[in-house]
Amino acid sequence: MGSVLAISQDRLKSTGTETKRDTAYGSFAMAMTATEKLLARASGSSAAKPGEVLVIEPDVILSHDNTAAIAQLFEQLPHRRVKYPERLAITLDHAVPPPNPGHARNHQAVRRFVREHGIGNFYEVGRGICHQVLCEEGLVGPGLTLLGADSHSTHFGWLGAFSAGIGRSEVAALWATGELWLRVPETIRIRLSGELKTGVTSKDLTIHLIGQLSSEGASYKAVEFDGGGLNSLTPDSRAVLTNMMAEMGAKNAWIAPDGVTWAWLENIMRRTRAHDCRERLAYFRDNALYPDTDADYAEDHHIRLGCIEPVISCPQSVDNVLPLSEVGEIPVDLGFIGTCTNGRLEDIAAAAEVLRGRKIRARLLVIPASSMVLRDASAAGYIAALIDAGATVGTPGCGPCMGVHMGVLAPGEVCVSSANRNFRGRMGEPEARIYLANPAVVAASCVAGHIIHPADLL
Repeated sequence: MGSVLAISQDRLKSTGTETKRDTAYGSFAMAMTATEKLLARASGSSAAKPGEVLVIEPDVILSHDNTAAIAQLFEQLPHRRVKYPERLAITLDHAVPPPNPGHARNHQAVRRFVREHGIGNFYEVGRGICHQVLCEEGLVGPGLTLLGADSHSTHFGWLGAFSAGIGRSEVAALWATGELWLRVPETIRIRLSGELKTGVTSKDLTIHLIGQLSSEGASYKAVEFDGGGLNSLTPDSRAVLTNMMAEMGAKNAWIAPDGVTWAWLENIMRRTRAHDCRERLAYFRDNALYPDTDADYAEDHHIRLGCIEPVISCPQSVDNVLPLSEVGEIPVDLGFIGTCTNGRLEDIAAAAEVLRGRKIRARLLVIPASSMVLRDASAAGYIAALIDAGATVGTPGCGPCMGVHMGVLAPGEVCVSSANRNFRGRMGEPEARIYLANPAVVAASCVAGHIIHPADLL
């Protein structure tokens, strides 16, 4: 498969007139990318340059089941109280329901911490995966900054936010002081044009991109997507892009807020924040930031969406990418649809469409990313279609992605998954093999008993 990337590795400047946009701290002092503007604002500065170290105050600080371990670090600091409890957002999502007494005690410790420090943004077992839930709850949106103790915190960039994963000790320091230093990353621009062909999804686009640039292709860089091709991508599809940039080494990923973004935010907040929907939307609109036309980029890539074909990540690396057509009939023991990458309504709908009227030969586990996704999928009849085909539906959460429970593999087994990682041992067993594909391919492979595209099912 030839590359569909037009790549220039030199630093490029787009032509145009500099645009200086107002912020809470006044006008920006120079042309900047969106990431540079977001970090400048978060640091109270008028400018930010790649390589510069800034002290920023994030709007949201994310943690999940690892909150108990972070609390142990926090308790070693001289600070007795969380400085900004209203900025914390905590979910129980990685091992839910708890699979053993150790995880149950961990959850108990998290609940105790939440009570003691008055954390209002706490989401219990069953609400769903942190990245999906915080979007649904309207805690993150255009112009905001999030730092989280989870590597896939790049996710929130699809809403026009700066979001990045950090370590547990850094989160403990944030709880204590409310601030943290960050090096401003160089920015890679990826321009999308055209539309994806039928049967090709943004998961294929993302896997292809990682295969072309490698799993280290964006190490400690920002990745900003733009171009007319974004207009054809749904909110669920966009989230796949920013979420999986963590697998390319990105510090953060970002998509400009547009009509699609605002429509999704308005719809979701009418459901979850009816009491302050208008005020929250107005806040996001006031804070949305966009790159200047003459911003400076470290790399510039162009992807023609119409040239993308279905692809698959082969064991044991996400960037070990092949066209699906070249993989062959690899037998499958388990299919897994879910995670923060592809456990949304669009993904479950795609699987249900493939499975309706069919029976699976391989085991299939489907775990919605949130309780809202589960409710909507049930109302639409997707869950019934999955169950009728023989699939198992699990509690909203991360499921077997981290290799703890709810579908871990046995030695020698093969899994085709819509998750984000296929490292050795990722789903709990070093001697198992994991392939990554879009949800429709996962569903079709469980019907056939081997890896296959839905269009090739009899």
